[in-house]
Amino acid sequence: MGLALAAALVAAGCSGDMTPPGDLLAIEPSNPVILAEPVQPMMSAPVDTAMFGETQSFPIPDGPDAPMQNVLAYPVGDGVDSMQRTSALPEGNVDQPVVTGIGTDNPSLASRSNVPATDPRTVDLEDRPVAVEESPVQLAAQMPRFTNPMNQPQWAGGMPAVEKACRQRLKRLGVTFRDIPAISSGKGCAIPYPVELTKLSGGIEIKPAAKLNCQITEAFAQWVKNELAPAARKRYLSGVRSINQLSSYSCRTMNSRPGAAMSEHARGNAIDVGKITLNSGREILVRQPGLFAFREKSLLNNIRADSCRYFTTVLGPGSDVHHKDHFHFDLRTRKAGYRHCD
Repeated sequence: MGLALAAALVAAGCSGDMTPPGDLLAIEPSNPVILAEPVQPMMSAPVDTAMFGETQSFPIPDGPDAPMQNVLAYPVGDGVDSMQRTSALPEGNVDQPVVTGIGTDNPSLASRSNVPATDPRTVDLEDRPVAVEESPVQLAAQMPRFTNPMNQPQWAGGMPAVEKACRQRLKRLGVTFRDIPAISSGKGCAIPYPVELTKLSGGIEIKPAAKLNCQITEAFAQWVKNELAPAARKRYLSGVRSINQLSSYSCRTMNSRPGAAMSEHARGNAIDVGKITLNSGREILVRQPGLFAFREKSLLNNIRADSCRYFTTVLGPGSDVHHKDHFHFDLRTRKAGYRHCD
């Protein structure tokens, strides 16, 4: 074999033809041809103007180095355009924009469905309705409420501790009252934390309701419970039904005289009593009693004398012309704790 091949090569060299004969062509090695991969052009997808206000173009990468979101996660069935990659996405409501036509010359934003998203808690895997047990809703009554000034701390504009303590004492005395908004009618006329007094201990009515500060309200309630009610029961064998007050808060000067100092009524720190009505229906007017009105005279003199232990100012019939028909009680602060009881 080797001699025949050598003879053939010598003959070919002499003739100038170097092509090997017959099936020797099959053993000739071939060099591979390497072709450059065409570069894919960068494509742009229009963005919905309704979402971003104006049309913008963002490059969408494609090719072997494209992000994984452009690669199908599962095989595409027959009849589906493999270039229309988003056609193989699962159906359902989606919140993110979906671009179709990736890999073509006309990519576009898929239209959104107007169907509202289904609450996954209300359906099972086959979209059948499922009863959902709702968690209990916390009521507002269980939350701390600061609309009541008694519940609001002072640093947040609430009531001072001394005012809160005063109201607690009123409740223990059996007083019926309510807190009302602060009163301010001008210079020298104000009650920062007023109360509206309607009833005292034992159901004794105040007619009409009196607007006062808490301190004078407490002193008045103690006087009625400890002095007036027992004195009326002792002399008339009857309890007190109501008390008619002639003045509580009033923005005025003392005795309504021009140029005089502001009255304690201007601060809700005084109350005037004009008539006392008993449960028997008897009415006792605060005035100079008649000559033979012994029980009435005794009652008025005793409750007037005892009232000086509760108030710093006590005026009434005989004090001056301005108090001939009522008792005036107030808590004016004076030097050295002086009290004026006339």
